[in-house]
Amino acid sequence: MKKLLVLLIVLVAFSACSTKESNLTVSGNIAGLKKGTLYLQKIQDTLLINVDSVVIKGDANFVLQDYIKSPQMMYLYLDKVDNENYDDRVEFFAEEGEVTINTTLKNFQGDAKVTGSANQEKLVEYRKMMQRFNDANLDLIQKNFEAQRDNNEDLILETNRDYDKLLRRKYLFTVNYAINNKNLEIAPYLALSEVFDANIKYLDTIYNSMTPEVKKSMYGKELKDFLKERRKLEKLEARVEEQ
Repeated sequence: MKKLLVLLIVLVAFSACSTKESNLTVSGNIAGLKKGTLYLQKIQDTLLINVDSVVIKGDANFVLQDYIKSPQMMYLYLDKVDNENYDDRVEFFAEEGEVTINTTLKNFQGDAKVTGSANQEKLVEYRKMMQRFNDANLDLIQKNFEAQRDNNEDLILETNRDYDKLLRRKYLFTVNYAINNKNLEIAPYLALSEVFDANIKYLDTIYNSMTPEVKKSMYGKELKDFLKERRKLEKLEARVEEQ
């Protein structure tokens, strides 16, 4: 009887562990896809892992699920197995609830439209602005290349100064954007991914502006830990300089 009771406990525990709890549903359609496998992926312990998958056979609609503790970046990866190789990955900001991703086989990443996530909307808005900075940067690279080709020292110095100004503007825009979205997890995410090497006072400003809920999120906690490490490193560097 005792052995039977232990066995029942083990079976119940196994059943509980094998039942996948989910609070995130990612669904959508990939126009033109006839056959392939879709994977829902995320970063866990610095590794990119598959958390769910679905095999597509004729029907391009899909549904994937996972459990997330707080909003975070995730990926929809397509492994296509017939005709030309269009393997690609769509990055998106996942949130608890339902997220919809509609795209095409021909331009899997570029045509992706993601709805159902407030953080994703802000991320798309941010990246559109960043494209302007990137375009301006490419113009400066071209200008600097031509200046070096022509041995134009004055123009080389001018483009270097313009690059420094552009970089400062880009950083300040990101900091302000994060502060203006202090109630969303995109704030600490941008601090960690886009301006992690900025002056620590800017990162402190972002963190201190965030709402209590965002501070408790995954990226909020990571930003807090990152700031602690930055302070330790800067104190160490200051001691070395004093010696």
